[in-house]
Amino acid sequence: MLEQMTGFFFSWFARPSLIGLGLAVAFGVVWLAGYRPPLFKKYWLWAVLIISAILSLAAVSFIQIPLQILVGQVLGQFWSQEILMRWLLLAGIPQILLSGLVQEGSKLVPVVVWWWRSGRSLDPKMGLAIGAVAGAGLGVFEAVWAHNTIFAAGWSWAAVQTDGMMALAGFWERFFAVAFHIAVSALAGYGLARGWGWQFYLLAAFLHSLLNYSVVFLAAGLFTVVHIEIYAAVVACLLTGVALWLRWRKSEVLAEETGEV
Repeated sequence: MLEQMTGFFFSWFARPSLIGLGLAVAFGVVWLAGYRPPLFKKYWLWAVLIISAILSLAAVSFIQIPLQILVGQVLGQFWSQEILMRWLLLAGIPQILLSGLVQEGSKLVPVVVWWWRSGRSLDPKMGLAIGAVAGAGLGVFEAVWAHNTIFAAGWSWAAVQTDGMMALAGFWERFFAVAFHIAVSALAGYGLARGWGWQFYLLAAFLHSLLNYSVVFLAAGLFTVVHIEIYAAVVACLLTGVALWLRWRKSEVLAEETGEV
């Protein structure tokens, strides 16, 4: 198990690709722009971005993976593989929930630290912005890893000519995954600032698990890869819409209170 965990951790730094890095950063810039976090006024936000990425990778490697393996072994002690596959839609829930709980919890650590150092008092707009930056940390880092894997497998534009748009599925997925990570963490940061920290953390974890559950649908034969990509895009766009509405709604309310236009 240790070899599997360490192998996964170091795989994120293997086969680096400048094109993959550039695409991942571009995805992050596109989706983060709407939140307008004060990255060049509050430089500690860069630390939030980096710490969120590293903590999330460590949490996935050394907490999520062993827990999921353990859950799989426990289920295997009670039911045969045939029964588990027959009841896959239920059997897959515990491991999927773990992914949401672990990843959203690790992303929120720097946000909680910021909130704590601010005397447990944070403007909701700022909480949302910090959360968005934390989400961008994991989202962009994860996209770099995925893009590196794609290019290391020999991807080129020739693949588009032979496989059509499906050759771009990996980039499509990462584009909207970055949006999802940013939006769901922004909502969690907003909830923390409003005094609903654990409630919004559980909400973020549930939404994350809901997105990941599409993999179970794929394994059960209910989804195709195209369905997964569409599903991820719709969920990401809906959450982004809600998060940006809260961000700009708070701006409008503040402007009304101060008499600004």
